[in-house]
Amino acid sequence: MKLFAPIEHPRDIRCKLGLNQQAFWSAIGVTQSGGSRYEAGRNMPKPTRELLRLVHIEQIDLAKIKHEDLAIVAYLAESHPDLYKSLRSAVKGQQVKTEGEQAAV
Repeated sequence: MKLFAPIEHPRDIRCKLGLNQQAFWSAIGVTQSGGSRYEAGRNMPKPTRELLRLVHIEQIDLAKIKHEDLAIVAYLAESHPDLYKSLRSAVKGQQVKTEGEQAAV
């Protein structure tokens, strides 16, 4: 999913994950009633959309990310773009492999 791309159907994402509105929306700091409005079609602010994407689509545990980690990634991408791209490709390949193994179980 592209950064800042609209999320057309947050309810579909929530249902696919098997979460109720309270659990789904509170994970990104949105009230159940606010989330209900987004599911009904109200425009979602970009920060909320990105939190939804990171937490529920990318499955990133935001509690484990430190500012220093983000600084390292930014430094690596800027200073050593070839190494960054190589590492990124390796991680994506590992994720695909892991997903394939989980599907086989």
